[in-house]
Amino acid sequence: MMTRTLSLATLLSTLLITPVLAEDTPAKTISDIYQQRAALNGQQVTLRGKVVKVNNLIMDRNWVHLQDGSGDAADGSNDITITTQDKAQVNDQVTVTGTLAVDLDFGSGYKYPLLVEKATITPVQ
Repeated sequence: MMTRTLSLATLLSTLLITPVLAEDTPAKTISDIYQQRAALNGQQVTLRGKVVKVNNLIMDRNWVHLQDGSGDAADGSNDITITTQDKAQVNDQVTVTGTLAVDLDFGSGYKYPLLVEKATITPVQ
């Protein structure tokens, strides 16, 4: 009985603490993510920026392009693509949290050097 109570207490404390830790994750710039892509592949990332393009409901998800003023337009490292079920509009300032995927190729010319998948989007106030 004591073990079950301890396990339940541990589970509850983890569930209550985890959202606080996720919000405290420091945001990275798009340039940071490009530079650290190998180490961040498969990891949760948080970033802030301006929505510059939106394509809704393609392959059952919304595709959002984000820029934050970092990176280089010449090599494309100034823009990152997000997939989400959330809605966003061009010019929205947002915070995004999702899982980074590196070098995804969906075929038919749709290749992404970086993609933040299954992201949540929160408007910046």
